Parts: sequence; C-alpha cells; structure tokens
Amino acid sequence: MRLHFLLLAMMCLLCLSAANAAVAQEQRRAVSQCQAVAEAIPKATFISFAGSTPPTPAGITEETVKITYVGHSTFLIETPGGISIATDYSGWYTPPRLPTVVTMNRAHSSHYTLTPDPGIRYVLHGWSDVPGEKPKIDLTVGDTYIRNVTTDIRGSYGTAQPDANSIFIFEVAGLCIGHLGHLHYELTEAHYTEIGRLDIIMVPVDGGLTMGEDSMSRVVKRLRSSLILPMHQPRPLKSFLAMFGPDFDITYAPTNTITVSMRTLPKKPLIYVAQGMQ
Repeated sequence: MRLHFLLLAMMCLLCLSAANAAVAQEQRRAVSQCQAVAEAIPKATFISFAGSTPPTPAGITEETVKITYVGHSTFLIETPGGISIATDYSGWYTPPRLPTVVTMNRAHSSHYTLTPDPGIRYVLHGWSDVPGEKPKIDLTVGDTYIRNVTTDIRGSYGTAQPDANSIFIFEVAGLCIGHLGHLHYELTEAHYTEIGRLDIIMVPVDGGLTMGEDSMSRVVKRLRSSLILPMHQPRPLKSFLAMFGPDFDITYAPTNTITVSMRTLPKKPLIYVAQGMQ
C-alpha cells in the first residue's frame, strides 16, 4: 500500500512538472522577439540587425513573407504559414483574397469599417470604445504574433484623443513588421522602447493629414528599419523622399508586391515605393 502511494505521488509530480513546462512554453511563445532587447536594456537605442546574413542550416528552406500594397494604408501581408493580414482595412481597397486577420484605426473612415466581411476570422480594432481604456492586442494567429503600441490622435478642435491610434506589429519568420497607422504625433522614447526593433515599416505620407514630412522623416530615421514602405497619399511623396540623404536608398518598384526574408533585407535602409504609391 505504501509503495502504491509513493508511485501515485511520483506520477502526480511528473504530471505537474509536465503541466508547468507546457505553461512555460506557452509563455515563451507570447514573448515579443522584436521587443526583447527593450525588456532587457531600458532606454536602449535600437538598430536593425537584419542586414546581417546568418547562415541557414542545411536542409532548411528559408521562410519568406509576401507584402502587397493594396491602396491607401492597406497592405496584404501573407506569411509562410498561410496567414493573411490586411492593415487599416476599410473595405474601400479590397485585397486579392479574403484575409485571415484585419487591423483597423479610426482616425478616418478610410481606415476602418464597422461591417467587415463575416468570413474574416480576426477583426482587430486599434482603439477602445470604453472611455479611458487602452486597447491591447496580444495575439498569436498561426505563425504570426500580433501586438500593438498605442499613440494619441488629434480630435475635435485639435485636442488629443489618448491611445486612439495603434501601431500594429507583426512578428513572423524572424521579421518584425510595423504599420504606423494614422500617426499624428512624433513618437516618444517610451514608444520606441515599447516598439523595439522593426525590420520593415509602413509609413504614412500625406504632407500633414498625419504629420508633415519633417516630423515623419524623423520617426523613420529613428526607427532605423531596413525596408521602408510609404503609404497613404502619393501626392506629397516627392517632398517626403527629399528628407532623406545618401544613407537611404530609394527604389520605385515595377509592381505593388515585394517578397522578403531575413536574409534578403537590404543592408542599407531602402525606401521601397510600390507601384500604387507612384
């Protein structure tokens, strides 16, 4: 009887250990790799290490992400695991296929819809409808971890609406991809710390509907991303590009699609102007 009790106790301990290990593994999955440096070193200055080319182990195929500029502030991100994400989705600019996930911001009706296609599995609002509440996105969908960093927007008569815009960050295939949304104010050091590393950024260009070229270019330079994808309004693009010197390359793309991986990111920051933004 005593031996039976001991064996039962040992089995319970093993089950408890396995459960704790599973919980720990689940917690590790939720940790942002793009933000890990920020958590370890407060007030760190972030740079993108994506220009380096780490060796790919033999027999392993490198994963790539396909990004298509649909129009205005909507991009379609397609992941190696088959997840598709449409950014600032309003229904005005229709992706070539129904996305798995859509993100939205509510500064203008061209950045959100309250009647999305019911076939979309995840509809993520970059704002909260509860006064004083900060929207929090912390979600893993397939091979993609999605989180947000909130910023204020200008409301009626120029007053700020706290946390009403979200910078959505997508972590997939080792890449950190950020969509700045309808960014109205320059980011603070707290924002940069919360964002962490961004290898790819989607940045609004519009001459002042969000921010002027001067302010927006400072944000881009501070983020130091390898690949910069302009969006929103083509008209002020020339003035925006004039803010960048020889430290940045500029490419006018022949299509609206780019396929990218950790190893193919440019070593020198590249502003990649998709066909729809020209």
